[in-house]
Amino acid sequence: MLALRLVRGAHPLVQLRRLLVAAASAGTGFLLLCTLGYAMGHPESSGDAVLRLAWCVVPLAATVYLAVAVARSDPGTKPRSGLSAVGLGPARLTLLASVSTAVACTLGSTLALLFFLHLRGDLTGLPFDGAARGLLAADQPLPLAATLTLLAFVPLAASTASALVLRPRIVRAGGAKAATDAPQDLKEPAAAPSGLPWGVALLAAGLAVETYAAHARGGAGFPMPGGLGGSPSGVLAGWALTAVGLALVGPGLTYQCGRALQAVRPGAVRLLAGRVLMEEAGRIGRPLGVVCAVASGVYAATVLAGARPALGPLSAIGGVLVVGCTLATLATAAVEARQVRRHTQTALLRLGAPATLLRSSAALRAGALLAVFGPLTWAVAELSAAPLLAR
Repeated sequence: MLALRLVRGAHPLVQLRRLLVAAASAGTGFLLLCTLGYAMGHPESSGDAVLRLAWCVVPLAATVYLAVAVARSDPGTKPRSGLSAVGLGPARLTLLASVSTAVACTLGSTLALLFFLHLRGDLTGLPFDGAARGLLAADQPLPLAATLTLLAFVPLAASTASALVLRPRIVRAGGAKAATDAPQDLKEPAAAPSGLPWGVALLAAGLAVETYAAHARGGAGFPMPGGLGGSPSGVLAGWALTAVGLALVGPGLTYQCGRALQAVRPGAVRLLAGRVLMEEAGRIGRPLGVVCAVASGVYAATVLAGARPALGPLSAIGGVLVVGCTLATLATAAVEARQVRRHTQTALLRLGAPATLLRSSAALRAGALLAVFGPLTWAVAELSAAPLLAR
């Protein structure tokens, strides 16, 4: 009940983010149910049904990633003074965040079920009644157990991931926290993220695996959605390594952007922009890396498929889900970072700093990140597509 009251009484912007999670959950749940409908209508093509289910893992991961980001930025589950006295300690707040995530995802799964039944013709009275009877095997009864199992994937995965990410951190000896969201003093540089070397190694390994697999003889083709034909399974494994590498590289590159802005006698604008990037590298760097991975994948897929890719409706829904979830996650991380910096901005304005200083600092941060991550995305996309184009 407490989680439901927090959901109902939240700020409109927080409610909007939860609605985005519900919409993403609805889209992913609908894709899973369409896979079930295909399996029911084509019992002789079990391999194709399993392949369609495997491709649903990508939008499922994107939805869970967005749900975790929204749970992290939810102000209703942030530790505050006095809450522990009424039984709302860190562990209880983590549970509330997990329940709130499950509520949003369950709402989306319910909407997906209603829309699926409507397209099958089981629910009437609205436009497009039974518009996909043949595609969704409307002539066969819907198995209840399989339907509920597929619809439970997103709520269970999202709530579990939120609980793991937001679990209370252990305090080390000496009072230093293993991980904290509390802002540090911008006159003291933050510690550099440690994932940059591993990210570079995974990025190089992924590109190498793609190149080797694309030129290997006798590689079995793995069907891809959107008219991309068949690609060796090693190429897809290389793409996965490349995406993980970009996600790990993101925080380190963001931190180095902050250091570069402060080089060679920085002024107030460059100093403030650099220190903010160094402080927020862990919060916005990883979503930036994920956006780069998705953008490079979309670019490479567009080059491979030509100017007019043969996207079916389900492939289009999956693509929109992945792109939309990654962009929404980046926007959520940016809003969270702005909320954390609010006390610093207020202090600077109270000290007499002009508002143009803050706006110029924000524009400089955005320009620096675009100058680094833009060419990186293009280079990774070109290197990923080149081996397949040369086949």
